[in-house]
Amino acid sequence: MTGETKVVKVRSSQKLFTDSEVSSLTGISLDDLRELARSRHLGFLSRAAEAAEAQAASLLFTLSDLMVLTVLYPRFHS
Repeated sequence: MTGETKVVKVRSSQKLFTDSEVSSLTGISLDDLRELARSRHLGFLSRAAEAAEAQAASLLFTLSDLMVLTVLYPRFHS
């Protein structure tokens, strides 16, 4: 590391983050994020009904999950 500190900024009122938001905030690709979530037991699965009433699966993360990912991610890509 070059001594640079990276900061992830989020609204204090936000309690849950979608997998897309976490990917955008951390720079972790969606595929890598889903694998990390599965292997580290982070996030939880949410089923959301879409307009056609079909079920779509999406991972949701808590603020604690996001903090863990920001700490763990450099280890996986260093």
